[in-house]
Amino acid sequence: MSSHAPPSFRAGELTDAKLAAALKTLELTVRRRLDGVLHGDHQGLIPGPGSEPGEARLYQPGDDVRQMDWSVTARTTHPHVRQMIADRELETWLVVDLSSSLDFGTGRVQKRDLAIAAAAAITHLTSGGGNRIGAVVATGQDLVRIPARSGRVHAQTMLRGIATTPHARDGVRGDLKAGIESLRRPQRKRGLAVVISDFLGDVEWQRSLRAISARHDLLAVEVLDPLDVALPDSGDVVLHDPESGRTREFSVTPTLRADFAIAAKAQREDVHQALRSCGAPVLSLQTDRDWIADVVRFVSTRRHSLGAPSGRVPRQ
Repeated sequence: MSSHAPPSFRAGELTDAKLAAALKTLELTVRRRLDGVLHGDHQGLIPGPGSEPGEARLYQPGDDVRQMDWSVTARTTHPHVRQMIADRELETWLVVDLSSSLDFGTGRVQKRDLAIAAAAAITHLTSGGGNRIGAVVATGQDLVRIPARSGRVHAQTMLRGIATTPHARDGVRGDLKAGIESLRRPQRKRGLAVVISDFLGDVEWQRSLRAISARHDLLAVEVLDPLDVALPDSGDVVLHDPESGRTREFSVTPTLRADFAIAAKAQREDVHQALRSCGAPVLSLQTDRDWIADVVRFVSTRRHSLGAPSGRVPRQ
């Protein structure tokens, strides 16, 4: 395995000991490479006063009349305003797509491994200071919810749960929309929603994601393999689609390669346009690249260019 690859969580190879070792390796990699970009404490989800109501106090000239507490005012016969307390605890929700299309990779690393690694990186970036993190894992066959809690033990348990999520059976299509929709009810505390997926297929999740953006900041983590965007010059091949259960034989000709590249580019442009329309910046990871370097570069660039406070990934 190349030095930049995340550990493998491939089913059938993962004993309890190997799982523990893989998660430990992933944790050490994330901490070693990301600690350098983490400085300061989280200072609220939005600039200015937070949205959590505090105590009422007597109105003073210059106070915002929109903060008037009419019930206290009526009870005391003196005008009162309700103070707002800055919300310093971030609640992050991961929507992790582990449908069958992610059980694929051109090397020893699958996109599924990269999705788990991305979940570990986001967990480390948003943890600390009482911040909570939870996850929804969508396979198309099942929807697994892991409640949002704080603490290192919970983070490790959550990542273990994501890594050991059972694979969907052959012929089951992924359902990213269902994973995103699960964040709408019950209504979650305002926070950060991170969607980790290869985003292959139709963009039927856009409306759901836009609804989430009305209450939460968003981040999209795109997980790709080189063969998702370009076919190799390999002659006759047999391809199997685990989400449809279909198997077909192709002759990879120059014309087919060109048509595939055009279609793949158009699909990625549609995905990125949909994500931009929802206000979600995109972190792109690929199985043949140094994934953790891409994470560090993304975080550093956004903080330097937008002046984002530590502990929060800002909306684009």
